[in-house]
Amino acid sequence: MMDVLGALDGPSGLQLAPEDEASGDAEHAVDLPLAEANKAALDFLNSVTTADLQDVLFTDSLVAISTIGKELGEFTVTIEPARHHGLECLLIHANSHGTIDNIPIGTSLTAYVSKNLQTLDENHHEYVELEDVQLDKKTHIIYKDGQYILNKVVSRGQDMQRTAETFSAERLKGFISEGSNLILQRIMARKGVPDNLVFVSFDGEAKLWTTTYRGLDDRTQRVGEDEVMVKGIERTINSYGSIPDTWQSYFLPDGHLASRVHVGSPVTMHLLRIPEPQPVDDREDKPTFPKKPLNWEEDMQLYSQFLDRKEELKGDHATYMRHHPELKALLADFLQFLLLRKPEDIVTFAADYFSSFSASTKSGSAFATSQEPRFTQRPTSPHKKQGAYSTTSSH
Repeated sequence: MMDVLGALDGPSGLQLAPEDEASGDAEHAVDLPLAEANKAALDFLNSVTTADLQDVLFTDSLVAISTIGKELGEFTVTIEPARHHGLECLLIHANSHGTIDNIPIGTSLTAYVSKNLQTLDENHHEYVELEDVQLDKKTHIIYKDGQYILNKVVSRGQDMQRTAETFSAERLKGFISEGSNLILQRIMARKGVPDNLVFVSFDGEAKLWTTTYRGLDDRTQRVGEDEVMVKGIERTINSYGSIPDTWQSYFLPDGHLASRVHVGSPVTMHLLRIPEPQPVDDREDKPTFPKKPLNWEEDMQLYSQFLDRKEELKGDHATYMRHHPELKALLADFLQFLLLRKPEDIVTFAADYFSSFSASTKSGSAFATSQEPRFTQRPTSPHKKQGAYSTTSSH
């Protein structure tokens, strides 16, 4: 899988199979060598703390610049706290767009990553708008029921190629997706890059292979009017049977991305101005206060606000009903019809009843289901007067 900036500063991976194979579903059939994360990489993941994650919650904004200094596009990435199916995690939004040789290109990424950098759900979309056809690649990774499911759709105009693959959680131990990579590099920029880190990732063809990280020598870089010291990190995604993809990124000491280049590409990402300093959060000295039960009925101010809001809603609702007198008639008719039919399945009966008011309702009785066997006659009420009109027999 390509890096989130691949569309601007590296190959996009938007290739299709030959025309006779370019549509329908395809499954990976090639047996690849086993790719595994090493102990150093797993230890580094286990060393990430909540404080480390708190320090990388910010937004980066860079521009893409050609070798002649022309601005080609822009890139932004935001990491913020979120919840995914009730689990506290980090939400990553990243997107880049621009033009190269007057051809619009772009990529976007949305990912939910747990606090131990496990990818929970990730959508990655890349596109290239050629004059006569649009190239498009969408990759979705989701962790579900103890396994990862990878789906990739590559389209070229009307031609489409789909691939799908499933991996066990053990098989993807030490897996770094495009979303978790953005978090990981910010943490490395602040903590340093240990030697010999080998993770696993998907390459541009969605094949699982090894990914390595190593530190680069510090250097100075001009950002706006300032010369600043930046720390370098090199990421390499190996690929079976093809040339590895390598990116060199330089970060400010606080983890903000200062520059980035795909080795061999004429495009470089640059930070134009130094971001505002992050507010210091003195976590150790932050006082804690026990929660106190809130009895709003005994709080004069809250109770007064409640009464005011209650009267406001009552007045608003009464005004609406005055302006729509048909509402009372509609509900009265429905309730009367419901009590006459006494259906067992009230929800289905209501759906049938109100569907008669829809212009898309097919011809025929809208109350046909009320005649079905599930709508059985209820026993005679003991409060109903027996007489000539009683449905029960005295014989």
